[in-house]
Amino acid sequence: MMPAYDVVVAGAGPAGSAAARACAEHGLSVICLEEQAGIGYPVQCAGLLSLAAFDECAVSRHSLQNAVTGARVVSGAGHALVIDAKTPKAFVVDRGMLDREMAEAAANAGAEFRLKTAVCGVTDNRVITRGINGHEEFSFKILIAADGPRSTIARTYGMERAPVFLAGIQAEGKHDWDPGLVELYPDASPEFFGWVIPSGNGRVRAGLCGTTQVWERFSAFVRRIGLSSDMHLVTGTIPLGVMPRTYARRTLFVGDAAGFAKPTSGGGVYNGIRSARHAAAVAVSCCEHDTFSDRSLAEYERRWQADIGRELALGYRLFLMRQHLSPETIDQLILAMSDEKIIDQIVQYGDMDRPGKIAGILLRNPSLFRFLSPFLVSGIRSFL
Repeated sequence: MMPAYDVVVAGAGPAGSAAARACAEHGLSVICLEEQAGIGYPVQCAGLLSLAAFDECAVSRHSLQNAVTGARVVSGAGHALVIDAKTPKAFVVDRGMLDREMAEAAANAGAEFRLKTAVCGVTDNRVITRGINGHEEFSFKILIAADGPRSTIARTYGMERAPVFLAGIQAEGKHDWDPGLVELYPDASPEFFGWVIPSGNGRVRAGLCGTTQVWERFSAFVRRIGLSSDMHLVTGTIPLGVMPRTYARRTLFVGDAAGFAKPTSGGGVYNGIRSARHAAAVAVSCCEHDTFSDRSLAEYERRWQADIGRELALGYRLFLMRQHLSPETIDQLILAMSDEKIIDQIVQYGDMDRPGKIAGILLRNPSLFRFLSPFLVSGIRSFL
């Protein structure tokens, strides 16, 4: 007999586990299907979470490895902009441990988990899987697709995907680094940036994202910063730009499967969990009212749009703006932003997860406007 559930969740990353936990806490029968043999691996994340993003995970502090208070942005010419709040602004975490604790919390709430089980198709309110038990089928009332940037479910449905996919490479190794500051290198990758994150105990994570020549740029970058040879490499894909429609056929797309990564930083945990909570609320409502039409599912899109839609749209426009900034312009911006008043504004109003407010303040500043005014006509002004 085919197992039947109120909710099937595909993917046991933070978004999938958050959705499974929220649905189970409301009394729905839930199973979370994960294609990997263990939750949290392979790691495909820099592991830098804002305080708000960590709070969204609703777990203990066991996965915390370091706290950072600010950032140093370094131009290709060597000029640096230092922003230090002198108080923790972000945590560096062990993502494997974090993901496992989130899944454990969902299981404790009543959700089932099935590892080594990948969704390979969907038909007639049934997911078809292959894995440790061979081919299986699970029926559902609602399917929550948290199956990552390459979402099999989105491809099965023929859904239009995120407009941009970045490839990322990161290494972790020994390095004598300021433990309180993240360093960002815009010139390391012309489409995005490179980073160095102090992970504690004399180690750092260094990486970059881009669309072309990613390995070559990464190799040059780690040589530039002098990272030691005991590197542990991880790779990943980051979708930028939300898919045009995030629901269809009793299915709600969350996290990277929908393209909810932040276009300004590539981080996916905060928006992924926010989207998962909205998806769970709609799943609970649909099950309670026994209605699963697209009209009912559209409430999910209204909810996340009201919550994070504006920030995602602005972030994507800022990402497009970044594509037109030359190394020389970036260097000039860093010099212009090294004004004490501007730094104070960034410290006071900056938010890793919701950059709209500080972006509006900075884009109005006359000393910065002269560099950025050619791009404002593209639509940024509507957010100011």
